[in-house]
Amino acid sequence: MDAILADEGAAETKPAKAACHLGVVSFLNSRPLSAGLADQTGISVHPAVPSRLLDLLLRRDCDVALLPVVDFARHRRTLVGVSDACIASDGETMTVRVFSRIPPDRIRVLHVDGDSHTSVILAQVVWREMYGQALSILPLNSPAPTESQPEAVLLIGDKVIREAPRGYGFEVDLGAAWKHLTGLPFVFAAWFGHREMDHEHTAELLAASRNAGMRDVEQVAARFAPQHGWPVDTALTYLRDVMRYTLTADMRTAMDRFFSLAERHGLLP
Repeated sequence: MDAILADEGAAETKPAKAACHLGVVSFLNSRPLSAGLADQTGISVHPAVPSRLLDLLLRRDCDVALLPVVDFARHRRTLVGVSDACIASDGETMTVRVFSRIPPDRIRVLHVDGDSHTSVILAQVVWREMYGQALSILPLNSPAPTESQPEAVLLIGDKVIREAPRGYGFEVDLGAAWKHLTGLPFVFAAWFGHREMDHEHTAELLAASRNAGMRDVEQVAARFAPQHGWPVDTALTYLRDVMRYTLTADMRTAMDRFFSLAERHGLLP
C-alpha cells in the first residue's frame, strides 16, 4: 500500500475556501492539535466524538476532520491525508481499554462504546490474532457500565479516566496489546479531507498548531484538564508522555499492518 498520507491519484484541485471548517475529536487527547485553531481568523472548529466526524466530513459540514483511521480506510478513494499530525500511541494509551469480569482469553461477547470506530476494529484484530477468537460485538447501552452490566466492555476517551467502571477485575489496554502483538505504534486518528480540494494551506496550519501545542503542553494540560474532568498532573503525563502526535515511518507501517489484518479478518471492505 502506498504511503497513507500521499495522494493516490491525480485530480483536478479547486481553490481552498476562504473559511476552513475543521472537525475535531472532542476528547482531551486532541487538545495539543487543536488548542490554538479556534483563535485563528478563518478557522471554524467543530468538536465531536470520533464516530461522528466522518458524517460531518461527508456532509461537507467540514473540509478536514481528525478522522478515525478506519473511516479513512473505508473511504480512501474520496479522502486524502492532509497533515502529519495525528493521535497515536507507542504502547499503552490509558484511554482505550477493554474492561472484563473474566480473563481476556475467555471473552466471547464485547459490548462497545458508541464513540469509537477504530478501537472496535482494533479490539477484534487483537482478539483474533492473540487468542484466535472472533468476538461478537454488541452496542453498550450506557457509557458508564455498572456491576449489573456486561462481562466485557470497550470504552474510549475521557470517560475511561473520569468514570472508570467498577467491578471489572481485568483490563486490556489496546495500544499496549497492539504493541505486544506487532512491536509497532498505533495510529488512532489523523487529519483527512476531500480529495478534490487544495489542502496545502490547511496542512501548514495543522502542523503549526500541533507544534505549538506540544511546545506548550504544560499550559494545554493545565487549561483543558478541568474541562475534561482530568487531574492536571495525569493529563500532563498523558499528553506529554503517552500520546504521540507526529506520524513517523513506523506509524505508517503500523497503519498498513492494521488495515491488512482487518481486511484479512473481514473487518474492513
